[in-house]
Amino acid sequence: YWESHDSTEHLDWTKARTVSLPNLKPTTKTISLRLPQHLLDSIKTAANSRDVPYQSLIKVWLQEKVHNH
Repeated sequence: YWESHDSTEHLDWTKARTVSLPNLKPTTKTISLRLPQHLLDSIKTAANSRDVPYQSLIKVWLQEKVHNH
């Protein structure tokens, strides 16, 4: 449909305004991080005891460390 029609047929863009969407999740970037196996095992154990994914726990710990730095 949009290949043959223009949005101006349906919207008056002159009345458009900028809005803030504060509840959107921030953009994330996938990274590769090499950790010693014993460290990863310890993190997974800690995450399991908290019933959270280990990746989420790593993000929380990193955020806390950066915030307190």
